[in-house]
Amino acid sequence: MLLELDDVHVHYGQIEALKGITVQVEEGEIVTLIGANGAGKTTTLKTISGLRKVTGGAIRFKGEDITGVAGHKRVQLGLCQAPEGRGIFPGMTVVENLQMGTYTFKQGRKAKKVGTGPEFERVFQLFPRLAERRTQAGGTLSGGEQQMLAIGRALMSQPSLLLLDEPSMGLAPKLVAQIFEIIAEINAQGTTVLLVEQNAAQALKMAHRAYVLETGQIVQSGQASTMLDDEALRAAYLGTGASAGRAPVGDGRPAGETPAAP
Repeated sequence: MLLELDDVHVHYGQIEALKGITVQVEEGEIVTLIGANGAGKTTTLKTISGLRKVTGGAIRFKGEDITGVAGHKRVQLGLCQAPEGRGIFPGMTVVENLQMGTYTFKQGRKAKKVGTGPEFERVFQLFPRLAERRTQAGGTLSGGEQQMLAIGRALMSQPSLLLLDEPSMGLAPKLVAQIFEIIAEINAQGTTVLLVEQNAAQALKMAHRAYVLETGQIVQSGQASTMLDDEALRAAYLGTGASAGRAPVGDGRPAGETPAAP
């Protein structure tokens, strides 16, 4: 077992955001968390990353208790997140943004030419568009390119477990399909993935297992393929009728990409 959350509780002041959740991720899997807005999905990822304090329970990574380990040290252990909203550095070039993904590993490393090395090579193979725009400022990239950059930056630390928070948010359907193809390729290359995604149907199609969160609690879990055929789950999260299993959670997503973040 690569990652284990054991009866984890998290509070925002007096509000209990996570109410004793238990989640397991095996090495080599893609596991997805689905649920409505406010269910606790992003809080779960932030807690795993060390950005939210655990108020009860324990988190284990590679068999070691990391409940009280600082976030930057979790990156060194092999756990990295591409956050919701991308969070790139708009004034930095693509290469400089990617460099930030190696920040915790720079100390003691032999200096080498910027933009070279196996980490850059992997990212540029996965995202050829980033290679074409390596000297371009991150803030001038399209929304889809910024999402690629956010994922690429997370991969620069060569994580054992990649946490992805809403990677398809605000993207046109064609780009959504491309992002999910790349996530599948990242997993095929040996990186375990824990995915939070509002496009529940797409997430279930590619994941091995899934957990459903409601108001800070796990209410359902199992094989993703089985859950995709669950009528109650389809009605709640995937839509009904002929389009069930294909429609994303929630309507109103723009037909095209959202503008690049300022």
